[in-house]
Amino acid sequence: MHDHVHGHDTSNRTRLAIALGITAAILVAEVVGAVVTGSLALLVDAAHMLTDTIGLAVALVAAALMARPPSARRTWGWQRAEVLAAGGQATILLAVGVYAVVEGVQRLLAPPEIRPSALVLVGVVGLIGNLVAMLVLSGSRGSNLNMRAAFLEVVNDALGSVAVIVAAIVIATTGWARADAVAGLAVAALIVPRALVLLRESGSILLESVPSGLDLEEVRRHILGVDHVVDVHDLHASVVATGLPVLSAHVVLADECFSDGHALRILDHLQECVAGHFAVSVEHSTFQLEAVSHRDHEAHVHA
Repeated sequence: MHDHVHGHDTSNRTRLAIALGITAAILVAEVVGAVVTGSLALLVDAAHMLTDTIGLAVALVAAALMARPPSARRTWGWQRAEVLAAGGQATILLAVGVYAVVEGVQRLLAPPEIRPSALVLVGVVGLIGNLVAMLVLSGSRGSNLNMRAAFLEVVNDALGSVAVIVAAIVIATTGWARADAVAGLAVAALIVPRALVLLRESGSILLESVPSGLDLEEVRRHILGVDHVVDVHDLHASVVATGLPVLSAHVVLADECFSDGHALRILDHLQECVAGHFAVSVEHSTFQLEAVSHRDHEAHVHA
């Protein structure tokens, strides 16, 4: 089993490395193309490609770091590295999106001269490269959220390349130079919502919010419904990293549970319950079992 998992992780890293190489090559081509053609759509897509190149590099590093075992200093290993990286990437994406909107509006008012032939050539090269990268990543996109995010980044890049190609064709056939600005705004429309989602998700994890889909009041009611449970307090749930929710609680039991063997059975039941009963499966749970007579020793009790 261990060898199978290790092999799967190695396969994911190989796929990410190939996709990263392709994306970096397209980035270089688009930067050169943007300078030659003067295209905003290509410049914005190049900035988009830059953030996605960084994103794929982060995904590759995260895949390697996440394979490292926990240590005495880092008890969760490097799981949260992906969250910090996602927050940084989202900030860059948002800045790129805002720039694209401002520059796009200015170019709608005063469109510069664009060379459509070179623009369509770079757009086609980018689209082909993105389609190849999508094919490479598609086989592992369902293995974990890290791979899914990497796949979605490449899909967004492909859509950006399509926008560049469409703009080039419109300019070449109609002479309407504002098509480039419209395409740039379209790419920005892809970037900004994604950046905001990434910021919200990474911020939620860093603020240790309750995992999405988990109702703590439902958890509290369920625990209180267990025989011999008198009270529940200090109930907390958060996410260490993507796909790693944790939960802890102080559970007050009747005093006799600690002498007749009920306590251990209740502990087993509670851990099995949070691992399989609710919409979000929590494999890492910690329950502190307390007797009613212990209440006087609790200096600070939180609901």
